[in-house]
Amino acid sequence: MEKNQPEHITDQQLLEKYYQSHDTNLLGILLQRYTMLLLGVSMKYLKNEEEAKDSVQQIFLKVINELPKVKVTFFKSWLYMVAKNHCLMKLRERHIHVSGEVTDNLRIAEDDVNSQEKQEEEKLLSLVTESLPELKTEQESCVRLFYLEKKSYQEITKITGYSVLQVKSHIQNGKRNLRMIIEKKLKNNG
Repeated sequence: MEKNQPEHITDQQLLEKYYQSHDTNLLGILLQRYTMLLLGVSMKYLKNEEEAKDSVQQIFLKVINELPKVKVTFFKSWLYMVAKNHCLMKLRERHIHVSGEVTDNLRIAEDDVNSQEKQEEEKLLSLVTESLPELKTEQESCVRLFYLEKKSYQEITKITGYSVLQVKSHIQNGKRNLRMIIEKKLKNNG
C-alpha cells in the first residue's frame, strides 16, 4: 500500500475527513480502493472492456460531483449502486439508439443481469443457510426463526422459552457472528 493510503484508515474515517475538509485527495484514496470493483461491475453489465474502463472514469466524475451533495454512510454500497445505475443507464441509452434486433438482444442482456443478480442472492442465501449451524445453538434457532421463518419476538419466546430480551440478544449476536462467518468464507473463496 502507498503511504497516502494506509490500511488502518477505514472507508468511514476517510469519508468523515473528506466531508470535513472537502480534500479531493481523500476521495481519490477511497476511489482507488474500489477501482477494480467498479471495473468488475462495469464489465458485468457492459460486457466490453473499453466501455467498462470509460465507465469507471465517468463514475469517478459522477462521485466527485455527487458526494458533496449527499451524506453517504456506507461508501462501498453507495458506490456500487452509483456504478450499477450508471451501467444500466448506458444499456438504456443503447436501447434508444439501436434497431429492433439489437433491442431484443439488450432485453436478453438485461435478463442476464437480473439472472446474475438472482444467482448472487441465491448464493448468499445458500451461504447463510450453510453457515447457520456454525452459530451457537440458541443464536442459530433465534436467527432461523426470525429471518427465515419470519416469526415475531413473542412467537420465538413461546417456541424457545427464552425471554424477549434473550431473543433480541441472540438475534443480534447471531446476526453479527453470521456476518463474520460469511465474510470469512467469501474472503477465503475470493
